[in-house]
Amino acid sequence: MSVSEYWECLVESVNAVEMNTASAVLRLVVSMLLGAFVGMERKRKGQMAGIRTFALISMGATLAMVLSVYIPQEYIGVKNGDPGRVAAQVITGIGFLGAGAIIQMKGSVRGLTTAAGIWMTATVGMAVGVGLYWLSIIATGLVLVVLTQLDRLEHKIHMGTESRTIRLKIRGIVSNIEAYRTELDHFHVNLNNVYVEYDYDENVTRLNLVVLVRETTDFIQLFAALRLVNPTLSISLANQANI
Repeated sequence: MSVSEYWECLVESVNAVEMNTASAVLRLVVSMLLGAFVGMERKRKGQMAGIRTFALISMGATLAMVLSVYIPQEYIGVKNGDPGRVAAQVITGIGFLGAGAIIQMKGSVRGLTTAAGIWMTATVGMAVGVGLYWLSIIATGLVLVVLTQLDRLEHKIHMGTESRTIRLKIRGIVSNIEAYRTELDHFHVNLNNVYVEYDYDENVTRLNLVVLVRETTDFIQLFAALRLVNPTLSISLANQANI
């Protein structure tokens, strides 16, 4: 057999409707590459789930789909069986990995984007498993656009806001907080609520300012400005749940 004939035979095997070794291996390789691309972006953002994790997730979903197509083909008949059952279990099972990527720290949740990326990567792997190569490639490209370009857009238009509590311990009894409101407005920090505690024995006021802050807020400069409003003993930043 000549090289051209061998190549034509290989291409025919890869593009065959029925599952075979050549097409299965190609799908695993494509799935590995697509998953690795997403993992590279997540690792660049400092996430624990990186290239290896996303590549394995994508390959695992692909292999599950390959098996779901192959088993009815070989043992039941191409027109019988229900390959969708395996796909449904993959979607359910991948939720455990997504949950593991979410970190909850005293009311502050981190890792939701990575968890969503894990779920999406699994579905990309499933699409590769059934031979939808171009759809998988386009989906991976869109995932990368969401993770990179939309992230930049959020920072550019300052969409990212978080609820925080600024705690101040002030010498003396403070009855008017308008000066604090003015400083917060200067730094584009929205004051949602105020909790006040007066300690007349120690002659101090404890202010808990519940605010909405942007990801780009300069807390060092903000705290320096708040400190000058009244004689301040301490300032700290906490999550809203820690009032």
